[in-house]
Amino acid sequence: MLITRGYYGAVLLAEVPMSERSQLTLSDGATLCVESWGPADAQVTVVLLHGWCLDRRTWHHQVAALSRMRPEPRVIAYDTRGHGRSGSTRLESATLAQLGEDLAEVLRRFAPDGPVVLAGHSMGGMTIMEYAHRFPGEFAQRVAGLLFVSTTAEGHAHTRYGLPPRLAVLMRAGETLGAGLLARSGAWRPHRAVLPALRPALRWLLFGDEYEDAALQVTIKSVGRTSLRSIGGFRSSIGQQQRLDTLSRLGDVPAAVLVGDRDRLTPPPCADSIAEALPGTELTVFPGAGHMLPLERHEEVSAVLSEIVRRARSVKPRRARRTLRKAA
Repeated sequence: MLITRGYYGAVLLAEVPMSERSQLTLSDGATLCVESWGPADAQVTVVLLHGWCLDRRTWHHQVAALSRMRPEPRVIAYDTRGHGRSGSTRLESATLAQLGEDLAEVLRRFAPDGPVVLAGHSMGGMTIMEYAHRFPGEFAQRVAGLLFVSTTAEGHAHTRYGLPPRLAVLMRAGETLGAGLLARSGAWRPHRAVLPALRPALRWLLFGDEYEDAALQVTIKSVGRTSLRSIGGFRSSIGQQQRLDTLSRLGDVPAAVLVGDRDRLTPPPCADSIAEALPGTELTVFPGAGHMLPLERHEEVSAVLSEIVRRARSVKPRRARRTLRKAA
């Protein structure tokens, strides 16, 4: 056991309780840093999946909030391969399909039975969709609640970076070119001397009208712990994923979709399509908020997640629907 003392470098984080940190070696040899909180025999297990170029610390507010619930759920958060404290990934494994496989292994090792709530931010939400696509039987039997935060099921179909169409096309072309170069840069991570220079760009791209400086600092430090191969390598898979059909087959499950109306990466149309594909989903749009809702609107995100956990306690195992739902 170790105590998470509430700091990430020099950045003060929300106080979270004692945790257990483990290293999971996946079937292809990659290693994941996995952290867990709460009783092993809890009725519900919550798994938190972070976004691209981030790490599990972006969920620290939600971990703290869940630890205050009674009865307390078990909470698991891990750094995706090539991110945070996890090991590097091969370039051919920098795909959402692989992340879906990784999530399945994490669940089998750390939450082998009982209902599970999956919460995914950005790429984490896409990982959940990939898990549902690749393991529909397991998903139907295990998943009792879903939270999709600032994510998409349609790749970059709606991504305009908050720019006019022509400028958006140019930026995407530049981003694609840059991603290709970074993908071939190996397991090196951005040099710490470069990180301060990224501050204005990350603030503009990821945050909305108001934010706490600590939130931006956590984000910058997370980027600094992501390998260049992962920063560039996952870009293609993220841009190409199409999983609305997968969502439409999931059947009834307590779910919520959250998005900021200043989100430049996964704007509100992304959330709209998820909610339409998964009827009964509660959609919330946060005025003035950007892409980093777990940090920007952490109290609201924590409240929604806690409510899903409460609802998940009464959910019975389901069968995945074989036919597509029609949008209302």
